[in-house]
Formats: sequence, C-alpha cells, structure tokens
Amino acid sequence: MGKIKVTKTRSAINRTKNQKRILEALGLKKIGQTVEHDDTPNILGMVNKVKHLVSVEETK
Repeated sequence: MGKIKVTKTRSAINRTKNQKRILEALGLKKIGQTVEHDDTPNILGMVNKVKHLVSVEETK
C-alpha cells in the first residue's frame, strides 16, 4: 500500500460544512500544510470530495 501527500492549497471559507469537516478529518488546518496518509479507498474518497482545495502527490 502506497502513501500520498495532501497539501491544502485553498481556503475553506464559503465552503460547505461537509467540506470543512473533511479537511479537518484529513488533518489540514492552514493553507500550505502538508500531511501524509495511506493510499486507502477511504482517504482517496475524502480527497476526491475536496480536490479543488488540495493538491495530492504520491510518495513511496
């Protein structure tokens, strides 16, 4: 199973409560913050919901 790095690139202001909760669940609070997660279907689903607010890169 691989890893992915998720970086918050845009603000969560004027976003739905669900999108804000997803960012919080991913561990992203500030713009520019990067977190590393396992490449699981749950995490990929959450990233897909907020793909316009984050950037994703695969790591080993």
